[in-house]
Amino acid sequence: MALIKSISGIRGTIGGKPAENLTPPDIVKFTAAFATWLNTQQGLKKIIIGRDGRMSGEMVNGLCANTLVACGFQVIDLGLTTTPTVEIAVQQEKAAGGIILTASHNPKEWNALKLLNKNGEFINSIDGEKVLALAEKEDFVFAPVDKMGAYTKDNSYLQKHIDAVVNYELVDVAAIKKSKYKIVVDAINSSGAIYIPALLKALGVKDVIVLNGEVNGKFAHNPEPLPAHLTNLSSEVKKQNASLGIAVDPDVDRLCFVCEDGNMFGEEYTLVAVADYILSKRKGNTVSNMSSTKALKEITHKHGGEYFPSAVGEVNVVNKMKEVHAVIGGEGNGGIIVPDFHYGRDALIGIGLFLTHLAHSQKSINQLRGMYPDYFISKNKIALETNVDVKEVFKKIKDKYKSHPINTEDGLKIEFDKDWVHLRTSNTEPIIRIYSESNFETTAENIAKKIMNDIREAM
Repeated sequence: MALIKSISGIRGTIGGKPAENLTPPDIVKFTAAFATWLNTQQGLKKIIIGRDGRMSGEMVNGLCANTLVACGFQVIDLGLTTTPTVEIAVQQEKAAGGIILTASHNPKEWNALKLLNKNGEFINSIDGEKVLALAEKEDFVFAPVDKMGAYTKDNSYLQKHIDAVVNYELVDVAAIKKSKYKIVVDAINSSGAIYIPALLKALGVKDVIVLNGEVNGKFAHNPEPLPAHLTNLSSEVKKQNASLGIAVDPDVDRLCFVCEDGNMFGEEYTLVAVADYILSKRKGNTVSNMSSTKALKEITHKHGGEYFPSAVGEVNVVNKMKEVHAVIGGEGNGGIIVPDFHYGRDALIGIGLFLTHLAHSQKSINQLRGMYPDYFISKNKIALETNVDVKEVFKKIKDKYKSHPINTEDGLKIEFDKDWVHLRTSNTEPIIRIYSESNFETTAENIAKKIMNDIREAM
């Protein structure tokens, strides 16, 4: 069905023909290419791997681990884990890099190799191109028998990650425990079923109800944590008379909340709320990608900081955060990046900080949401046929709206007075994403519909 190579890794559907899907030969080829590239770096021979709960996870894990051993690496396998946990482990183990086996929010037929450098951060586009070139040429040499690597498992990082959250200076466990929250968690049949209840227990939350808690990769609904996919969580929060609901994606780097009345807090506002709390304790700048709500900019200015947009993609957000010395950043899809914790989206530290903020506010989660601006983002997508020239499509759209302010740093972002629309190709799916924001929900949707019609005409 698809094999996508981007800054978000090597991602594809399982099965089918090599080079068209993520098949065993592709997994071996790209793993060997990454190992070859790592060998040109610092000479470190340790590498961390881990996977989410996908049905294909064990198969992909076995191929990946054994290829790395064949390339001479000492493989430390965290097993069922989260993307941020692997990132932390790379740093703590002083490894050459890491591979996370997850297709994040994609459906169950997908999997991916997400590649990390020695800092536990996603490799940049330049290094990514080097890995792809090595794979294309199959320019790698495997180790002789007496120089092969080794494989070990390490189950300690669940607790290490949780301990790091609990001990983070801005996480107030006593305040969270005192609030006696009742929380419903949608764990989407993946790693969140292991990590989130354990974290909440460590934070002093005793009353936790877990939905979709069996780790079998047979996702109970579309795994992207969007409102349309969280109706069961919403209903259960009301039914259980819970304080709030928590939803994560399969690899636990995205985070969103449900209010006590079953309404969505809004994944865009996960970062806004956490940033509001961080900025109340630390003065500084913020970053989010240009598909994220303008509410973060307003909150940042309120606290005397400066806001900076970046291109979409975690590596782009991280680079911009480093450039402007941001104290908090992330993406509007519920991705929280706390730089002195680690430079990666992390739902666990996000939960610790959000619950602390909520506890300190002494408000319900619905009341907390009422503190922030009410902007609406309409999130849409159009499937891409293989013969579509996206550059030509975008050129036609740009020409049509040339009288409006346009940013071409990442696709096209067009401003209409106080509203905006951002269209760009996805790093993770063969689609064009169309996000629009306005003070009014109908306006945001109408802008998106108009642009989508323009795109179809341009195709």
